[in-house]
Amino acid sequence: MNWDDATDTPDSSAAERLVGASADGEDQAVEAALRPKDLGEFIGQEKVREQLDLVLRAARARGATADHVLLSGAPGLGKTTLSMIIAAEMAAPIRITSGPAIQHAGDLAAILSSLQEGEVLFLDEIHRMSRPAEEMLYMAMEDFRVDVIVGKGPGATAIPLELPPFTLVGATTRAGLLPPPLRDRFGFTAHMEFYEPGELERVIHRSAGLLDVEIDTDGAAEIAGRSRGTPRIANRLLRRVRDYAQVKADGVITRDIAGAALAVYEVDARGLDRLDRAVLQALLKLFGGGPVGLSTLAVAVGEERETVEEVAEPFLVREGLLARTPRGRVATPAAWAHLGLTPPGSSPVGNGQQDLFGA
Repeated sequence: MNWDDATDTPDSSAAERLVGASADGEDQAVEAALRPKDLGEFIGQEKVREQLDLVLRAARARGATADHVLLSGAPGLGKTTLSMIIAAEMAAPIRITSGPAIQHAGDLAAILSSLQEGEVLFLDEIHRMSRPAEEMLYMAMEDFRVDVIVGKGPGATAIPLELPPFTLVGATTRAGLLPPPLRDRFGFTAHMEFYEPGELERVIHRSAGLLDVEIDTDGAAEIAGRSRGTPRIANRLLRRVRDYAQVKADGVITRDIAGAALAVYEVDARGLDRLDRAVLQALLKLFGGGPVGLSTLAVAVGEERETVEEVAEPFLVREGLLARTPRGRVATPAAWAHLGLTPPGSSPVGNGQQDLFGA
């Protein structure tokens, strides 16, 4: 129940996946009701919560605004939620925007000039902000001042504009794309980690209570195991399993009900969906486990190259089912085992035959 707003995806197919980490309109509406309101309610990310709590307490004790905060990590782990908690803990209003929405320095100047003292400005996908706006942000963060350019050419004049103290909370899924001068201006940086199954079970139990859904311990564990370490996905799966339980059963979510429901939605025991399995099956059955080029693999699956590379592969690599090598994509022994297939050359011992390489 800690989530983020939608992030950029290579195409719409990512947003349509039940196990996709981006948020559509339905997700955002539900998340607004389920989000924790303070650090005490926030589940998981123990180190980040402890460190952030110290930063905010110290700022309140000094009667000052909190340091600028940079949150990085995969979509759906709680970056937006933490930004709202920061504002709540500091008893300050929050303004939310995103990097892609700020394409000109004037766009940023308009936002900054209208901030109130102590206000929290949440800038999602900060790495996608335009370079002119980024350079203006350096001065705003450090000196609480921006220079507004009036006029053009030789007659242009820079008018300094003083800003009230504010807290910038930047969020990014790709921290490596942030230039060092911008990254260095954040007083506190934190990386959001994927959740452990036990933490996701707590997320699911809490969300089930807020949604008035009855779920037992085994049912929550079954959903958590298929949620890819991401609270947003856990909550989405919970809602779909709730629908199944209400229509096909008595409304109570047990392990069997959760398993049957997620089988309908083609989410297997490790959280792989149709696209993930299609990539693995093509790699194993058509290309003998690889190596095979990305473009060839994408054609075999019937998807765009970017969809395979940016939507399916990250989770498969993280799960140890696929490896990216200089020669192409290669399946791991775990991939063969997960699909119940036998790797080439793994014929039973004692058949008197050698494999292809004479081993």
